[in-house]
Amino acid sequence: MRTADGRHRLLLELLHAGLDRVDGRRCAREALLARPPHAAPVWAAAVGKAASAMALGAADALGRSLERMLVLTPSGHIAPQLLSLPGVEAHESAHPVPDERSLAAGQRLLDWVDALPAAVSPLFLVSGGASSLVEVLEPGVSLGELAQLSAQGLADGLPIGELNARRARLSRIKGGRLAARLGGRPALALFISDVPDDDPAVIGSGLLGPHAGAMDRIERQVIAAVEGAMAGVAAAASQRGLTVECVPERYAADATRLAARFSHELLIGRSQVRVWGGESTVRLPPHPGRGGRNQHLALAAARFLCDYPQLLLLAAGTDGTDGTTEAAGGLVDADTCARLALAGLDADDCLARADSGTALLAADAVVRTGPTGTNVADLVIGLKLPPA
Repeated sequence: MRTADGRHRLLLELLHAGLDRVDGRRCAREALLARPPHAAPVWAAAVGKAASAMALGAADALGRSLERMLVLTPSGHIAPQLLSLPGVEAHESAHPVPDERSLAAGQRLLDWVDALPAAVSPLFLVSGGASSLVEVLEPGVSLGELAQLSAQGLADGLPIGELNARRARLSRIKGGRLAARLGGRPALALFISDVPDDDPAVIGSGLLGPHAGAMDRIERQVIAAVEGAMAGVAAAASQRGLTVECVPERYAADATRLAARFSHELLIGRSQVRVWGGESTVRLPPHPGRGGRNQHLALAAARFLCDYPQLLLLAAGTDGTDGTTEAAGGLVDADTCARLALAGLDADDCLARADSGTALLAADAVVRTGPTGTNVADLVIGLKLPPA
């Protein structure tokens, strides 16, 4: 990511300010400290992309009363400091397409719930990614069927709520079934939401959502969502003396169409900074290249920015990943397409082949954050400032 232009550095700073506001460690710690102290010892299970960060926040808040923690998270997401804490059991699993590790992690979670001592207070920390990371399949359903469903849903650009509903129908633990295993015992579940409407019945395919007809005494609280990240961006922009507007409605549409809309809104709007939150979709061709929905959106936007040197746009996944790549997204400006042409690439061709990652890499326009400790869908930040 080139940062010679101070405007690029500014956009990256605004992105990180938004991520800090919804950091899993901070949000879990603050949510637990705001509650009455636990009289009973606590056992915690953390599942998702933000599992490590949320587990550290629970340890910060609960101290010695937190006796054990089970952490199930994607490869490369286990925080080193987590492993130094007593009573921690951590496993890496598969994302975004489940594999054998997902089945092993799902069985471990199921066994953990079934083995909860009567004297402990259960705490669940759930964030996006749980749908792929843990699974116990219904009899007669194969891992191949589940993997095909996940891969096809991603390729078809299914909205996350619909994809998670389909996953839950194949599962013995999704759709509230794990919650039902508690048999009505009290528990607390904290969620970092990456889904529309922040519904616990959808987050992680309803891993800790309610189950119709089952006795349920789980207290559920969403502790972070994309609006928090947007507010963090807005606060940081205002502190720098910039005018800023957050679009209140979450976006959910085709990435190419959104790129045109966002570029137009940024151009005609009065604010220097404009912030959107939500999730776009991309329908993949039979043999897609490298990239993800945020890189696709950014590359599509680059085509509209060519004649407007005052405009820049950043699109990134708040979890630090975009599709199957290690990039979080892209940051484009009026020169992006020219740099692509110098590299012998064409934006329209790369978009048609779903190869936005290759294009943005050639244009030095890829945004990388690494694992962020949160997952509240995606952020798009537009900046309107002249190059000087």
